[in-house]
This record gives sequence, C-alpha cells and structure tokens, in this order.
Amino acid sequence: MRFFSDNTGSACPEILAAIQDANTGLVPAYGEDAWTSRLDECCSAFFGTPVRAFAVTTGTAANALSLATVAPPYGAVFCHQEAHINVDECGAPTFFSGGAVLVPLHGEHGRLEPAAFGAALAAHPTYVHSVQPAALSLTQATELGTAYRPAQIRALAELAHERGLKVHLDGARFANALCFLGCHPGDITWRAGVDVLSLGATKNGALAAEAVVFFDTSLVRDFELRRKRAGHLLSKSRYVAAQLLAYLESGVWRRNAERTNRLAQSIGQAAGAALLHPVEANEVFLNLGVGPRQALRAAGFEFYDWGVESAGEARLVVSWDQPEADVPALCAALGRL
Repeated sequence: MRFFSDNTGSACPEILAAIQDANTGLVPAYGEDAWTSRLDECCSAFFGTPVRAFAVTTGTAANALSLATVAPPYGAVFCHQEAHINVDECGAPTFFSGGAVLVPLHGEHGRLEPAAFGAALAAHPTYVHSVQPAALSLTQATELGTAYRPAQIRALAELAHERGLKVHLDGARFANALCFLGCHPGDITWRAGVDVLSLGATKNGALAAEAVVFFDTSLVRDFELRRKRAGHLLSKSRYVAAQLLAYLESGVWRRNAERTNRLAQSIGQAAGAALLHPVEANEVFLNLGVGPRQALRAAGFEFYDWGVESAGEARLVVSWDQPEADVPALCAALGRL
C-alpha cells in the first residue's frame, strides 16, 4: 500500500483521451498548433483575468524558468526553507538565472509570515557588494501540506512589491490548496499580488504537464527566450497543451484534488497526536517514532521518512488513483500504533 508520492500515480483517463485526440494529422510545431494556441484563453477563463500561459514538462523547469525571468544573476529570491526550489531542485533556479541565490526563511507549518519576511528584507543590504532582492517565491500548497489563505499571500506580496520584488507561486499542488480553501483561483493568485505561477498538473493526474502562467504579461518576452535557450520549447507541444486544456476545462483538477484531500483528512484524523502539521492538501506528516514507523512498514505500508532517520518522522501522500481500501487500512494501523 503505497503512500510514497503523488508522482507515483498514473495518468487519469481524461488526460489519456486528450492525448489521443491530439494525436491526429500533421499540425504546426513549436506551439503554433490549435491546442497550444488555446492555452491563453483557457487559463484566462480559469483565473478570471487575461494571462499568458506556456506549457512545460516538469515542475522544476516551470519554477526555475519563472524565477530566472524575475531574478537577475545578481538577484536574491526569498523563499521558505522547506521550499522545493531550495531543497529538491539541485540548484536549478540559480543555474537558469545565471547566478541568483535563494534566501531561505523559517515559517511555521511551511508558511512564511509577513513579519519574518519584512525583517529579512529590512536586514538585507542593497549596496553594490550584495545580491539584490529580486523575488519572493511561495508554495501553494506548501511543502508541509498546508495552504496559504488569500490574505496571507496578499500581505506578503504587498511587502514584496513595496521593495520592487516580483512574486512567484510554486503551484505543484495548486488544485489541492484551491479545493481546501474553496475560493476562486484568482483569489490566491493575481488578486493577491502573484506575478507568475507554476501551475502543476502532473501530481494530480496528468502526464508530464505543467504550465507557467503570467499575470504580469510584461515578463513574457524574456521568458520565451529563456525557455527556448533552456531546451524547453517543445516541438510537439500539442500533447502537453491538450492535457492542460482537458485538466482545466473538464474539471478533473477539482475531482482528483477533492478526493485526495478527503482521504488525507481521514489519515490525519486517525493519526491523532502524531500529526505534525494541519492537513490542508493531500500530504500527511507524522511523528511516529522509529519503532512504530518500522511496524507500519512491516504491515505493508510504504512511505518516505521525513528529515533525519532518528527523528522518526514520516510523510504520507495520497495519489489521485489511490486504491480506496488503502486509506481505512492505514487509519486502522495508525490506531493500533
């Protein structure tokens, strides 16, 4: 019974059907096809404002190219210390930007606080000897399975914009946060001050399909050139664009995310005092202890350790196609522990 990661999930039927539908005939390449040409319109309708949207195949590419667009080689990108860009992307934002550095900050339950971000800005020198504050990167849902409320993003974005920083949102699990919050997509993006979004679909049922969505469209030309130079301008982008269109227009994003959120909530409730963070997406973090963690694995459950092994902490992630019976079995096992 696997709770490793939502990356282990399959591609859902609607996505496979969209790929099949796009797999017909000779069509223009490099984004000139009918599917890719519709991305702007589709994403504009979804977010309720005119946007420019671009298909890429990985979340790392979406994040790194977005940040390279808003941060110069001498720039600094503020982020949470647990952020994927800081922990799990092998220096890609620094590489693709040509040298921009990440400034990791602490925040409870994976969320940055305006006071801490404001203090970091105030303490960061802007003289010629220092890297210059350039961007703020937030993660929604966070790496610890929590969600920023619209007002929290707005407060952080206002501080960033006051200092001339752009705001990037890593939305690898954007759908999960959106379903938990029950708000409009615009409420946690452009209305809250986000300039560019990495919109993930792969973790929620797609097949190597992510989008970079620009609310500040003045950034687009630079991004287009960086994307080409980085080798992410896809010759057959219709296959990724078709997935993104189906993902948003069919509502599969909501159906899959609501299911994973619901199952994760059940696990969190069963965990009781072992729960480390509020369950606001499809991830559950537990402090089990080394012995109980081994016992859970011996009972047939697979998951990743979190942090150092001696801490006895674990991360369990529900996938969109998680077998329904896995979750009550896990809840029962947690109860016995």
